[in-house]
Amino acid sequence: MLKSLTYTTIWVHDQDEALAFYTEKLGLELRDDVTLPELNNFRWLTVGVPGQDVAVSLVAVPGPPVFDEETRQQIMTVMAKGAAGGLMFSTDDCKASYEELKGRGVEFQQEPTEQPYGIDAAFRDPSGNQARLVQQR
Repeated sequence: MLKSLTYTTIWVHDQDEALAFYTEKLGLELRDDVTLPELNNFRWLTVGVPGQDVAVSLVAVPGPPVFDEETRQQIMTVMAKGAAGGLMFSTDDCKASYEELKGRGVEFQQEPTEQPYGIDAAFRDPSGNQARLVQQR
């Protein structure tokens, strides 16, 4: 039986840039940063919201043997368009969180907007991944 969701993965262009964005701008905490020489120096990099168990794995889009170069480039193109999935973060005050994150340099595509489910705002990370702040009703 499933017990809990522990990780979700997003592709990133540059793991160091992603780490800085998610920790310094969004305020997530570093959970894991391990390089595995036996797996061609694969870097397992995770961040998470303080006090929450779920972590986000920030994974560089791999080339061969995982993906051929054409597939790798296609994934990066889809990411740049913001179409490779995304993250949703809950907040008690979307407008205040928007102002705080905007002050830290987060670039928003949508200001806080009333929706049937609450108030939300949209931004993208440096790799193009979409994310939303959601203040539920």
